[in-house]
Amino acid sequence: MNRLGNYPKIMVWSMALLVAALAVGCQGNRDPILGGNDSATPVIVGPQVTLTVPATTIPGPTLAVPTNTALSAAFTESMNPATINGTSFTVTGPGGIAVVGAVTYASGNAIFTPNAYLAADTTYNATITTAAMSASGYPLAGNQAPLPAASDYKWSFTTGAGSDLIRPQVTLTVPATTIPGPTPGVATSSAVSVVFTEPMNPGTINAASFTLTGPGSTAVAGTVTYASSTAVFTPTAALAPSTTYTATVTTAATDTDGNQMAANYAWTFTTGLGSDTTRPQVKLTIPGATTGVATNTAITATFTKAMSPATINAASFTLTTPLPGVSPLGSVTYAADAQTAIFTPLAVLAADTTYTATITTAATDVSGNQLAGNQAPLPAASKYVWVFTTGSSMASAPTITLTVPANVATLVPLNSAVNATFSEAMNPSTLSSATFTVQLTGPPLGSPIPGTVTYDSADHIATFTPLSDLAASASYTVTITGAADLAGDELAAGLVPNPWTFTTGTILALAPGAVNLGSASTFGIMASAAITSTGNSVINGNVALQPGTSMTGFPPGVVNGNIDANDGASALAYTDLLTAYNSAKGLAPGTTITGGADLGALYKNGIPPGTYTSDSTMLVSTPLVLDAGGNVNAVWVFQIGTSLTTGASVSLANGAQAKNVFWVPTAAATIGVGTIFDGTILAGGNVTGVTGSTINGRILAGAIGQGTVALQDTTVNVPAS
Repeated sequence: MNRLGNYPKIMVWSMALLVAALAVGCQGNRDPILGGNDSATPVIVGPQVTLTVPATTIPGPTLAVPTNTALSAAFTESMNPATINGTSFTVTGPGGIAVVGAVTYASGNAIFTPNAYLAADTTYNATITTAAMSASGYPLAGNQAPLPAASDYKWSFTTGAGSDLIRPQVTLTVPATTIPGPTPGVATSSAVSVVFTEPMNPGTINAASFTLTGPGSTAVAGTVTYASSTAVFTPTAALAPSTTYTATVTTAATDTDGNQMAANYAWTFTTGLGSDTTRPQVKLTIPGATTGVATNTAITATFTKAMSPATINAASFTLTTPLPGVSPLGSVTYAADAQTAIFTPLAVLAADTTYTATITTAATDVSGNQLAGNQAPLPAASKYVWVFTTGSSMASAPTITLTVPANVATLVPLNSAVNATFSEAMNPSTLSSATFTVQLTGPPLGSPIPGTVTYDSADHIATFTPLSDLAASASYTVTITGAADLAGDELAAGLVPNPWTFTTGTILALAPGAVNLGSASTFGIMASAAITSTGNSVINGNVALQPGTSMTGFPPGVVNGNIDANDGASALAYTDLLTAYNSAKGLAPGTTITGGADLGALYKNGIPPGTYTSDSTMLVSTPLVLDAGGNVNAVWVFQIGTSLTTGASVSLANGAQAKNVFWVPTAAATIGVGTIFDGTILAGGNVTGVTGSTINGRILAGAIGQGTVALQDTTVNVPAS
């Protein structure tokens, strides 16, 4: 049964017009608490429903719902549990006959569990009345007139032919699951989260089913919340530094149809030396500040960090029109694997109309840091606002335009990931290990292999990363089904086959042409002389000094990883650094870059993969985009005769990965103030990160001489290998 087929496809503008008509005269902007005329007595706006299972669609009803489903509704704020009961939350079938069931409240969700399976192919109506009240005593602000006054929330759905027997799976964890583990360098202030392949019963997601233990299996105290198919364990106090923890989700956690996981899911991670105080930012919005937007689109915002799903809701993410006081109704979800918030309007947007989207500082990351938006005051916490204008048409169905590996490819490395590029922006919440599967080819097909699915919103690329290496000399079948675009249109057949197949070779491999860093790959910073920091630099990875001994500025700088100085690990890493440096320098010269030339100016439309060689300096004075053309194994090597200097950002596009980018200056490198830089620096001498710079890669200095790494409020993020 297609569990994603209930995503809204065709929606009507009539509800939005009703909202507008009822709200005209309510001057000024509303926030989740106060609304109405700013010059008169404000109208209290109560809690709102931000998400329902089965989904709320306009026009309804939602189709093909399993007969064994439970219903749930999430709210924008904490509710008074005593008001969530069989009187305030009801379900009726044909003729208004009440469905008998139990009503509970857990993890911010109201849950209606029928006493028996629902009838097949039958339409049901669910209602939450204004008797449901917030913890502060305000009644529900639903989706019925009059708005924005208190009102009931109603939605309908139609069952399918049978029940759902598919077990839920874990598709993503934060901190990540690594094989072998544990994941290193986790901030001590982090929360722990797990994303499931389908909606779960919130009543089963609690401190009994989701636990965290430290050394000696000592339980860590904390609270468990659930939102957008994501469970979050938030420790009561900061975790201990340099300590290994184990997170476990047990089979007591069930989906909304009562199916348990096949087995407990457990993974480990090790904390670094400090907490995370970096505020999250919005790095991409769809649509952006543009015109001609499809009227049936959803609106998304992708963040620079993992966010707390419970803070991404209809209170923190809103959409407004020029009509005073009008906010189009919509549901808000969070796709944790893509770090993306999704606002799905309940009605088609008006044509040729300007909308304003806003995300407030109520949105926080998993460490509790508020959003650093684009509004004053900066750089303090602030909201993020953008504006777009609709066109006059709706979006069409998406197709797959490119796959890696390609269909019927052979000799694929055993450690390969699998990806697909789509013709348009997709809804990240429809891309998971339930909808993107890789199976051993039969016949019959084997069970889907375990793996994680991530989505690059900027380039429309979904990537399946197996949790372990693929089998040698084996044939695999890849299938994507049920994935939908931001308008709810499901994936259609195109020129690229879906499903598609490939066959593995017999070896593990780096991306073809990639520089093998050996043990140096785990280090964010390496220096042969000294490491200095001014300000609040953050290194998300290990640090090595060999043979130097001087490391200053930590604290206040933070190292979320191990520090190795003149020990066995640093000695081996330094040897591997020299080997990697010589290997990169020993590659055949590539495209010639004139000394002192600006790469960003030379490649205004993006620089393709390859080796680039300069006999003196290399500059990035204007923004440079590394364009992989959809190939996640694309590699860049920059052979630099003397020094590298950047004054503008280096970014990735179309599947490019920081782990496959290598900058190799014989002398020094300087990363410009406030810029973002992607790739690993293998420097013969010194490297400086100027104030506010961010390096998504590594700084490995002093390969052939005395190398000092000097950081100034610099952040270094070691890419996944």
